[in-house]
Amino acid sequence: MDPEIAEDFLSVTGSAIVINLPYRKDRRAESSAELRKIGLSLDHPQVDLFAAVRPDEPAGFPTIGTRGCFLSHLGVLRHALATGRDRVLICEDDLDFTPDMLSRLPALTAELDRQPLDLFYGGYEALPAGRIVAPDLVRADPAQGIGCTHFYAVRGAAIADLVRYLEAILTRPPGDPAGGPMHVDGAISRFRADHPDYITLVASPPIGVQRRSRTDIHAVKWFDRLPVLRGIAGGLRRLLARRS
Repeated sequence: MDPEIAEDFLSVTGSAIVINLPYRKDRRAESSAELRKIGLSLDHPQVDLFAAVRPDEPAGFPTIGTRGCFLSHLGVLRHALATGRDRVLICEDDLDFTPDMLSRLPALTAELDRQPLDLFYGGYEALPAGRIVAPDLVRADPAQGIGCTHFYAVRGAAIADLVRYLEAILTRPPGDPAGGPMHVDGAISRFRADHPDYITLVASPPIGVQRRSRTDIHAVKWFDRLPVLRGIAGGLRRLLARRS
């Protein structure tokens, strides 16, 4: 395992920031294990841990968790801006790297370094419409929404513009035509549509997927509320993830 492969990737996409609720030690341990697979760790100088936000009320968002997720991503972007970073890679703590990631990363990194790029998605819900610009790389149509935010990068002026865009959403009421409180992936998709000059590249197929895990965004299932059953459910999710 050569950590330089992952380090080269981070030099193009930005240092990785892993979003994790402090009480979700299970996810933090799983994130640590995933990073070790590619020669990194939570102690690596190009990796930071960000304490996710858990608000007390939804304040116009669909759920408390939805608002917390939105504020957490905004917090990471604000941090990047305040510390003078010109690129940042945002990872949620339920990110799993695909088995072929390391073998694909050198060529993908080289292409990302050559291509004009403002946003990059290493993982997503479904491949958005777009144009193939290189092997394993698609330039997404700005009008095409991209679901999920478990593994994406923002670079250059897009960081400040995205911060301002998300902050404006917080000032509007739910259902506002200009965009009120919503899931953060929807907000970033609206941002891309409203800023068509920003270039979004997407790894195709993805190099990161969402791990099956107890949610912090939606209502918790009954079997995740009981400690014993929660442990069993977690074990089954890990088993299913290995088989998928």
